Amino acid sequence: MSDVMAETFQTQRDRLHAVAYRMLGSHADAEDVVQEAWLRLSRQDAATIHNLGGWLTTVVGRISLDVLRSRQVRPEASYEEFVVTADDGPAPEDDVALADSVGLALLVVLDSLGPGERLAFVLHDLFAVPFEQIGQILGRSTDAAKMLASRARKKVRATDPLAVVRRERREVVQAFLAAARHGDFEGLLRVLDPEVKLTAHTPGGVVVTLGATEVAAGAKLGGGTATRGRPVLVNGLPGIVSWREDGTPLSVVAFTVVDGRITDIAVVVDPARLASMDLPDPE
Repeated sequence: MSDVMAETFQTQRDRLHAVAYRMLGSHADAEDVVQEAWLRLSRQDAATIHNLGGWLTTVVGRISLDVLRSRQVRPEASYEEFVVTADDGPAPEDDVALADSVGLALLVVLDSLGPGERLAFVLHDLFAVPFEQIGQILGRSTDAAKMLASRARKKVRATDPLAVVRRERREVVQAFLAAARHGDFEGLLRVLDPEVKLTAHTPGGVVVTLGATEVAAGAKLGGGTATRGRPVLVNGLPGIVSWREDGTPLSVVAFTVVDGRITDIAVVVDPARLASMDLPDPE
């Protein structure tokens, strides 16, 4: 590899990591993707690359797409951080906390997109990559890439935590929690999207539950476990922290609400992970 190519790669490295991170929601995975792009570049004939920046973006996009598709086969949570802040009402400091966590909230929203939608939206809307190049990465036409980005954009707007009225989202979450406490199966189904996904971070690893019936059944069984809880924002999304009677944290739960229905639930019940979080005090 020439010194010029190596230097150009280093100037592109931060941007490539940012692209991969927005695609995958994990700094570790993003670093792996960038490293793989470096290895592929080292094996490439420099004479065949006319636009190194575009070539690297294409490679990172394709590698990230492969990782996303593998997650469809083996579902797992793609975002690695949970930022928890108190949610005691529409005070100005809460709005600041919400704005600070928008980046993480976007990752949660992006996790609900299909691989093609996510790639098209991230590359075009966040990094201004032309649709023609995106189509080449996806192996589809330019128009198809535009359609994927448009579809993704609508989903992101619908779930953007700054665009949705917080009170309405919280009301849906409160209805879910009330139904869980009272074992109201039908009440749970009314607020759950039919294709809701629950991702639980347990001591044994990540467990994914799909579908309203399965999620409602689990919520009904576990509704009376906690003794204390308080509303919070988790990565900018409405959530709740629960504690046992002795004051040790029991769980952190975040909800994604779209059109009055809960579409995604992220739950942390792993004691080690809960202990590492900066949680507000019980009310």
